[in-house]
Amino acid sequence: MRRFEFVEGSSSKFWSPEVQGNTFIVIYGRIGTPGQRKEKAFPDEASARREYEKKVAEKLREGYREVSAEGEAPAPAPAPKEKGPAPRPELPRRVRAVKPTAERVAAAAQALSTLEAWLPKRSWRVALQARRARRALRRLGGIDPATHASLGPVFESLMARVVAPPGERRLPLRLAMMLLAELDAAAFVRAGEQWKRAPAGAPAAAGATAVAREAEALGEPELALRMGVLLAERPELRGGSEAGWQRRWSTLKPHLEALLQEKGGALQTHLRAIEAGGDAHLAQRVARMGA
Repeated sequence: MRRFEFVEGSSSKFWSPEVQGNTFIVIYGRIGTPGQRKEKAFPDEASARREYEKKVAEKLREGYREVSAEGEAPAPAPAPKEKGPAPRPELPRRVRAVKPTAERVAAAAQALSTLEAWLPKRSWRVALQARRARRALRRLGGIDPATHASLGPVFESLMARVVAPPGERRLPLRLAMMLLAELDAAAFVRAGEQWKRAPAGAPAAAGATAVAREAEALGEPELALRMGVLLAERPELRGGSEAGWQRRWSTLKPHLEALLQEKGGALQTHLRAIEAGGDAHLAQRVARMGA
């Protein structure tokens, strides 16, 4: 497996790509750590190989330098700039760490099932049950629902309701993100994959897909999840406030800017790349972020 490294200022990262059959594999992270593994399947090996060559070219343009596959010291890097980017600030804790009990998992599964059953009812009733489900999930300490047989299927079914076809029961995107904010970011990534496969005519497909693509664009599910919550939020609805939304965005913004700076990007460029696809509420949130 080839290995590329980027060492400049406060950045010290590696990136290792490989093609196995029709699967493009990448292991990446900070130098000195095992890194994270990401796999993407393609229709055939030729497609995977094209993706491999494309990404290698991108990394070289970004300033990565190839080192030996055995991990020998990299070639001398260019002289560091006089002033490198500031270290990325640490994200505040999103959920309180607790050990979930079987009773709490069962209660959360029941709350989600009730929410799905209530979807045809009035919007305020659905929002009320969504808040109850959120409280039940909060008592689980940020778990991944897929790790619990009683919780995983009902949660996956509920997330699929976000992009339900016309005429079928649908869960508003803002409520789905409210629930995902209480769970492990892996649940957001899987929900996003569901949303990207939505039928073209699904009412909420554009907004849900835009939120899902944040995970790909940023490369960090945790940060993408928090960004998605803000994009989907509706401060004008009962219980919300523009001032509260602005405070949350002001807290997240430095973390997003720091990540984009590490990747050689900029906030305004990133925001312009978000495709609202006709979703007026999402477009409004993007505009507020760029103001």
